[in-house]
Order: sequence, then structure tokens, then C-alpha cells
Amino acid sequence: MPLVKPGDSIADQIVEAAKAESVEIQSNDIIVIAQKIVSKAEGNLIDLLTVHPSSLAETIAKTSGKDPRHVEVILRESTSIVRMRGPHLIVETAHGFVCANAGVDRSNVGKEDSVVLLPKDADKSAKMIQRRITQLTGVNVGIIISDTFGRAWRNGQVNVAIGVAGLSPIVDYRGTQDMFGNQLNVTQIAMADELASAAELVMRKSDRIPVAIVRGVKYVKQDGSIKPLIRPREEDLFR
Repeated sequence: MPLVKPGDSIADQIVEAAKAESVEIQSNDIIVIAQKIVSKAEGNLIDLLTVHPSSLAETIAKTSGKDPRHVEVILRESTSIVRMRGPHLIVETAHGFVCANAGVDRSNVGKEDSVVLLPKDADKSAKMIQRRITQLTGVNVGIIISDTFGRAWRNGQVNVAIGVAGLSPIVDYRGTQDMFGNQLNVTQIAMADELASAAELVMRKSDRIPVAIVRGVKYVKQDGSIKPLIRPREEDLFR
């Protein structure tokens, strides 16, 4: 994939890259796309030279060791602060995601003193990419936009879905039976997250591979939305 610039068509670039690699995009493929190139194409970049930190941002920066301008952008992208400890700033975004730094990232931006934000509406972004790929190839595919999140109870980061199109993000087994005939009452598998994590194994940031094709997975076709994966605050036992 080429380096993405504001205004680029991610769908066109994916199709061209697939042709260059002699990979035929097939019906029912699921295409996993790194959030950062979507954000870049949509122009979701902030020049920190234009940011004036608030007093709250200055205070947090002193205890976290972060750039106060970076902290200010994080606060602007957040609806609430969930946890703060040392360099860690866990917030809830306007999308409903609970994650570090509201997804505001300085790595692989390509411009000093700039940060990239999450897409404003990753479901909408996924749908637009899906439609354009269908126009270009004549096949229907699923789209997952992924980002790297930490996990509260385990070390290490994994990729999760932050936007989907063309597939249900959850496989719901409630009401079915296990192999011994016991009814399942709780089991819901976050398929979109699992596929995002699997795809990340080949999406190396340093090798400019921000897209992966997942093939052979059975999934429920629908318009798709990330909303079923977001746990409502009233059901969150840890806040």
C-alpha cells in the first residue's frame, strides 16, 4: 500500500494493491483495514503547533509525562476520564470506546508534531469503502476497521474492531445447546474483534501492510455496526 494522504480513496488503493500482488478479491472476503490509514484519508489529523493546552491538560501532563498539547487533544476527544495513573490515561470517547488516550496517536503519522484521531464514524467509513470496492470489483465483501487496544486484565495489546460493514460483529449462541445438551445463556462471540486480532498477525506496521484479507470465514451478512460490541455503562461492572 502507498503512504496515505488526505483525500485518498482507501478502496481504490486496496483494489490496486491486490492487483499488484496478484490477489483476487472474492465475494464473502472480509477486508480488515488499519484505522490509521482511514483517519489519514479522511483528514483526521491535528497539528500540535495549533493546540493551546488548557490548565487541566497542563496538570495531567505534569503527572503523566505527556506533551500537554497531546493531552489537550485527548481531552477534546473524550467524554470522560475513566482512569489515570502514571503515564496511563484511560478515557471514554464520543464513540463509546474505553481506551488509552482516546485513540489519539503520534506514531506512523509521517509529520512531526502531528497526531491522528480516530475516524469520526468508523461504521460510515467502512460502509463507504465497502460500496466502492463492490463498484470496482463487482463482489460483495465485509469490512472491518481495526485499532490496537490494551486490555484491563491481561498484558499485551490486540487489534479490535472499531467499525464494521457487511457483517454482524457478534455471533450469538444464546438459546442454543452445547455438545452435552446444556442451553447456552451467555455466550456471545465478538467475531469482528477476533478477526481483527487474527488479521493483525500479518499487518506489520513497519512493513506498510495496513490491510489484510480474511477468507473462508462463515459470517452473518448484514449492514453491520460496531454498536453491539460496546457495553452500555449501566452494564459495566467495573465503572
